Formats: sequence, C-alpha cells, structure tokens
Amino acid sequence: MTSRGELAAVVPEVDPKQLERSPDAMRESASVWNAVSLPLTGILSLLFLCFLYFAREIVVPMVVAFILNLLLQPVMKTITGIRIPKPLAAIVTICLFLSVLVGFGFTLSGPASAWLAKAPESLPRLERHLAVFGEPFDALRAAGQELERFTGGASAAAPSTVTGSDVGWFLFSNTRAMVTGMGTSIILLFFLLVSGDLFLRRLVELVPTLSDKKQVVEISHEIERNISRYLVTVTIMNAAAGAATGIATWLCGLSDPLLWGAVAFGLNYIMILGPLTNLAILVVVGLLTFDSIWWALLPAALYFVIHLIEGETITPHLMARRFTLNPVLVVVSLVFWYWMWGAVGALLAVPLLAMLKIVCDRVEPLMALGHLLDGEARN
Repeated sequence: MTSRGELAAVVPEVDPKQLERSPDAMRESASVWNAVSLPLTGILSLLFLCFLYFAREIVVPMVVAFILNLLLQPVMKTITGIRIPKPLAAIVTICLFLSVLVGFGFTLSGPASAWLAKAPESLPRLERHLAVFGEPFDALRAAGQELERFTGGASAAAPSTVTGSDVGWFLFSNTRAMVTGMGTSIILLFFLLVSGDLFLRRLVELVPTLSDKKQVVEISHEIERNISRYLVTVTIMNAAAGAATGIATWLCGLSDPLLWGAVAFGLNYIMILGPLTNLAILVVVGLLTFDSIWWALLPAALYFVIHLIEGETITPHLMARRFTLNPVLVVVSLVFWYWMWGAVGALLAVPLLAMLKIVCDRVEPLMALGHLLDGEARN
C-alpha cells in the first residue's frame, strides 16, 4: 500500500497538506468554484453573442458556407466517386447549386412582377371583402385621431427628411453587402468541399486525451451525418409540399401556380413562421382574385391541409429516428436568430438548434440542456 509520503513523491506538484483536506473543505472549495464559474460563463456567453451580432457581416457568410457544405456533401461524394479530382468536383457542385438558384429566380421573376403590376387593379375587390371589418377599423382610426389630438399632432408636424438619394444609397449598400456575403460564402464553401475532413483532423490533433479525441470525432460525424440528412430530407419534403401547393392553386383557378408552389417551397424552410406567412399570402391573393369570399379562402385552406399532412405527419415521422426539437424553443430560436441576423438567421435557426442538441447529447455536463431541447417525452 502506498503511503502519503510516497504519493507526494510521485506527484510532487501536489502539496501533502492538500491530501489531508476534509470532505467539508473539498465541498466548500467546489461551491466557491461554482459560484465563480457560473457568472464567468454567463459573461463570456454574453460577450460571444455580442460578437455574433456586431460581426454578423463576417460570421453569417461563414455559417452559411458550413451549412451549405453539409447540404452539398452527398452531391460532392457522388461526383468524386466517379474519380473526378476534388477541386473540379467542388467547382461542379457549386455551379450546379448556383444554376438551380439562378434558374429558380429567373423562373419566378416574371410571374411575381406580373402580380405586383396588377395588384393595384385588384384593390377594390379586396376592399369589398374587408368591408365587414369596416366598423372596427373606423373605431380604431377614430381612436388614433383622438390620440393624435391629445399629443398635439407632433407626429404629423414632423418633417420628412427621406430623399431619393437616401433610398438609392440604402438599396445600393444592401445589394453590395449581399453580393459580398455571397462571394465570401462561395469561396469558403469551395475550400470546405475540397479540404474534406482536414479541419476535423487538425482539431482532433489539438485535443489532449484519447477519449476526448474520440468524442470530438463522434460529435463531428454525427453533426455531418444527421444535419446533412435533415437538410436533404427537408428539401425533398419542401419540394413535394410546393408541388402540391402549385397543383392546389391551379385547381382553384389562381394564375401562375408555379409561383405559389415556389413560394411555399421557400417559406417551408422556416419552421412554423414560414407556413404561417405563406398562409397569409394565399389569403390575400385569394381575396384579390375572387369575388366570392369562400372561394377566395379555398387556396389557403387547401395549403393548410397540405401543411398538416406534410409538416405535422410525414416529416416528423421521417425525422423522428434522428432527432426532434422542442417546438417552443424552435420558435424562440427563430425569433432570436431573426433579430440577430435577419432573414438569413431565421433560415439558419433550426440547423443551428439541431447542432446544439447533438453536441449537448454527447457532452455530459450539457446533457440537461439537450434534454430540454428534445421534443419527445423521455422516460
């Protein structure tokens, strides 16, 4: 049996007096450490969120590139499987992706412009449909006028300082930021596709212990496998829901069913809020098109049935074996990332939440948070 003196000789950096500490002293030390580490963790988390907010022009293109890398990995593996060099395969993959986006945009630009052009002509029909709500709106308008008189009409007297040059500069700056961010994402995506698991190997080399190395590899592979399958599955189901929506609007008599199917396809990527937005769009379009209010609401009703079948039945059944997410936290994540990064943040909210859940399920101190993120009740 090893004596205390021998143990101190083997581990010289440990003070022999520390070996004689009582359990109460050790518990007191642990409580002091927890009291210090929790506020420090909170401060570091707030600083990290501030960094994500103020550096969004740099961070968002990087995150988009990483998500697109997971989405396009099956295509990349298929192309490299026929013995095409990785750089050429990455260029082909990115070109295919960009051609789909450009074709998608050009196909929809014509119908969307036509609808925007004829929308003013349909406003009288919309006003007739909304006449039933005239009295509440009149009461609300009267209350607003009373409030304006009470405040002295300061808002009405405020001069307008918005000029055409201001609007032009706003549009130019936003277009420039979008093009810059897209270029950054494409360049980073190319190197991610070419490098493959090089980044993972370098990260594993930095981890000190063998068990931690295995854990990093398992987490990385699970994120790549599950998120890639999630994105591919959601894309296929969104395409099916968009096709069904286009057929439904065509049967109802709406013009340009391809437009409404494409809108449903795109908005379906934003869980909960996207389908609600598309439902509101179809209600307004129906009211602008048809004279009968019941016929006007039919396209939205059919889309609601399609969404119930796809979003509440088929897709959850397909994704249940991989992971499910707490719907309340999904909404919170959508609102939070939309506030942080705008519409792109809303698109990235669910994949980021899914990645966080995968990490929490694998790291023991974070398993409680992973359980909170889970959408299923566990025994």
